[in-house]
Amino acid sequence: MNRQSATVGIGVAAVGLIILLGKLGVFAFIGAVFWPLFILIPGVLLHVLYFGRMVPSVALIPAGSLTVVSVLLLIGNWFGWGLMKYLWPLFPFAIAVGLYEYYVFGNDRSKQVWTAAVGLAAISIVLFGITLLWTWGIYLLAAALIGFGAWLMLRRPRSW
Repeated sequence: MNRQSATVGIGVAAVGLIILLGKLGVFAFIGAVFWPLFILIPGVLLHVLYFGRMVPSVALIPAGSLTVVSVLLLIGNWFGWGLMKYLWPLFPFAIAVGLYEYYVFGNDRSKQVWTAAVGLAAISIVLFGITLLWTWGIYLLAAALIGFGAWLMLRRPRSW
């Protein structure tokens, strides 16, 4: 057997394996589970290109934003999209991360960039707190009322 026919045989077997895996749904499963990586890869690539001095510092804004958003989408994809009712305030936080990276690592140390980054982060944290209070607030209120009632019962003077 010559070397060329062995190479062609390996190629034909590889194509057959790819077709079989495609028909069995392996690639559909991988695509359904790991599609947020297509958002993470450009974010990480922009970071690498900036720190390799190939793109300007303004590329850090989409780099940070894409990285945080892809992590949020991975969490939603892996653990269920119901978590997004709690995690949605972190989307503005993603923009804050990009602006903060631009402020720290970029050439522009203007107060407006820092103020925008910290302001968006603060808004995101406040919205996250409101979301948690809105969804878990009734439980916290019930626990506080039970605790206050128990405290009132236990601290009353005993007059037998």
